[in-house]
Amino acid sequence: MAEESPSRLGRGLAALIGDDAAFALGDDQAPAPRGVREVPIEFLRPNPFQPRHVFREEELADLSNSIREQGILQPIVVRPVAGEADAYEIVAGERRWRAAQKAQLHQVPILVKELTDAQSLEIAIIENVQRADLNAVEEAAGYDRLMQQFDYTQEKVSKLIGKSRSHVANTMRLLTLPMAVRNLIEEGQLTAGHARPLIGLDNAEKLAREIAAKKLSVREAEALARKASTGSSTPRRSGGGTSARGEKDTDTLALERNISEQLGLKVEIDHTGEEGGEVKVTYKSLEQLDEICRRLAGRSPQKMN
Repeated sequence: MAEESPSRLGRGLAALIGDDAAFALGDDQAPAPRGVREVPIEFLRPNPFQPRHVFREEELADLSNSIREQGILQPIVVRPVAGEADAYEIVAGERRWRAAQKAQLHQVPILVKELTDAQSLEIAIIENVQRADLNAVEEAAGYDRLMQQFDYTQEKVSKLIGKSRSHVANTMRLLTLPMAVRNLIEEGQLTAGHARPLIGLDNAEKLAREIAAKKLSVREAEALARKASTGSSTPRRSGGGTSARGEKDTDTLALERNISEQLGLKVEIDHTGEEGGEVKVTYKSLEQLDEICRRLAGRSPQKMN
């Protein structure tokens, strides 16, 4: 595996941290960095805001071999640790740092930037997402942390990473899956496409293990989820209409999924025939409630500073 191939990360990143750091992160359109220096590898420490938790040993081994042969081609972006001399927290490049340790390097090139906690998380997410280094659960957790800890909206997150708001919303919905299902995604046994049809199903973990064991395609996983949804035996409500997913036809289930994907929220439709029915939208924050109200009122999104 070559060390990290340069790719354009967008001028928004350069505006955030400067052209020199943007080059260090792989933006080949930015000028070469100034102020790069080498320091002992033990001066560096992992980033507590790093959204990536899974570092595959085989990938690290390949990168370590490349570094042993060619050295580290792009400096590791760091920020000083407050109150400590000769201590730096990695902002971007933790994989390079880990591989450099395997390669038994004593010194590594760094580029020091003064950054806030929020900026550190922003950069870590941008670098990993745009290089496709994060699995879908890590990506979702990174977005969630920006929103919960630093008061970001989905709109601001989408602009930050250069992806649609619906992508952010749909990715974050994966966090509602049981932990066992999320673990399968992190382990690479399921993709987000496999897992998304399982959202909201009571037997999601069982279905996920079946999908992984049989190595089903995404389309086969969707068919399995539909069958499980329509085949469950959920009793009728006392009001006389259809209750839940067990008695819903495929059209209703498809409509639920369509609206859920549009809103980025869990939606349940309980249609009782000629008597009408009800639509239930589940939200987890006041921001999500505000977004629902905005859409119902037909207002334009508020501008973000």
